[in-house]
Amino acid sequence: MVTVYRAHGLRFIIFVDDHVPAHVHVFGDGHAKINLAGADGVPEIVTIEGMKRGDVRHAMQIVIEQQQYLLSRWRDIHG
Repeated sequence: MVTVYRAHGLRFIIFVDDHVPAHVHVFGDGHAKINLAGADGVPEIVTIEGMKRGDVRHAMQIVIEQQQYLLSRWRDIHG
C-alpha cells in the first residue's frame, strides 16, 4: 500500500495489488473507498465504514480537488 496524500487527519492510500476502476481508500476514524472517476468523470463514493460525515465531506472535496494528481499516482502504481 502506498500513502499518496494526507490532509485533515486523513490518509489517501492506493493498494499496489488492487483492481480497477481507479480508486483510493481513505482512512481516518473509519474507512471510505472513492472511485477517482465515475461514469460521468466525477469522483464517487463506493463504500463508507465508520467514517464521520465531516470526514467523508473532506475526503470527497480533496479527491475532487486532487483528482488529476491521484489519477496520475494510480497510473504510476498500476501502469
